[in-house]
Order: sequence, then structure tokens, then C-alpha cells
Amino acid sequence: MWCDNCLLLLPLRGGAIAWGVIIALYSIAGGVFLLMRGQFLFFAYPEWQIYGGIGVGVGALAVINIFALSNRSYIWTRVCKFLWPFIIVICAIRAILILVQLQRGRDKIAWECSHGGQMWTEEGAAASTTTQAQMPGGFCTTGFSTLNAAFIVSLLVDLVFQLYMYFLTWRFSKRLEHYSTMKGPFRGGYYNA
Repeated sequence: MWCDNCLLLLPLRGGAIAWGVIIALYSIAGGVFLLMRGQFLFFAYPEWQIYGGIGVGVGALAVINIFALSNRSYIWTRVCKFLWPFIIVICAIRAILILVQLQRGRDKIAWECSHGGQMWTEEGAAASTTTQAQMPGGFCTTGFSTLNAAFIVSLLVDLVFQLYMYFLTWRFSKRLEHYSTMKGPFRGGYYNA
């Protein structure tokens, strides 16, 4: 039997808008953070920009989804319903790559912390010179294991949030399709037949 309210923790439209706002805020903030400070954690040149760009892209899709839900737009809701599975798969691959690359760069991150937060480079590692760019202080004080655990938890929560947003978008799309096929008047109305 079809459950009309399965897994809905919040009201459908308003809850989906609130959920989209949360996803947009943390995705854009995380994406901008990786674009600005990702070079301290990921050491292949465009890597942190790709990770940050995906985060900003997720935030942009969440904003589009917010507008689609707030306007009750059938077309844009279907666009978002189409795009969310691709974004979820891309983010799952990104999460795996981030965790693998953090493990591979563990020694370089430790080197950065032991050298006053300067950015690791081949030349910097050989000469131990100071550069202008400094690692954010919180990374070194928390330790690598805490940083790694924070990335694991946040990436898993991100995927769960995106899956639930896809479910809310799919459910709202089905509700729009259901109501668009209803023609009135019903019961006691005047019919030409």
C-alpha cells in the first residue's frame, strides 16, 4: 500500500525548503572553505578546487530547489529531481577521494604543522623556508585523527542530507503530478456527458 507520509519528518513543502536552506548554507560554506584553504590539506594542484567547486555546485542546486519548491514550479522541481541522483553519486565519489587523499597526505599535513603552518611544497620541504600562506591554526591543535574523523562524519552526514533532499523533491514532484491530474468539480457537480 502506498504511504502518503513515509519518511516525512517535516511538512513536505516547508520542510523541504528548510532542508534545502541547510544544505545550501553548509555546502556553500564548505565549498568556499576548500577553495580558499584546501591547498593545506590536498596537494595536487586542481584537487581542492574540484572539491570546493562540487560543494558550491551542491549549494547552487539546493538554492534552485528552494526556489522551485517555493514557487511550486513543476518544471524546476523535475529538473532538480533529475539532477539530485547525479549530484549524490558525484558527492559519494568525492567523499571517497577526499578520505583517500587525506590519508595519503597525512605526512605532509604533519610537516605543515611542525613548521609553523607553512604550506607544504617540494621546495619548502627541502629548504624549510617560510612562506606567506599559513595553515589555519585549528588544524594543528586538533590533530590529524580528529580532522580525519570530522571529515568522515561530515561527508557521511552530507550524503544522508542529500539523499533526504532528493526524497523530499521526488515526493513533492509526485504530489504536484497527482494534483495536476485532478479535474473538478467532484461529487454533485454539473458534468457534460
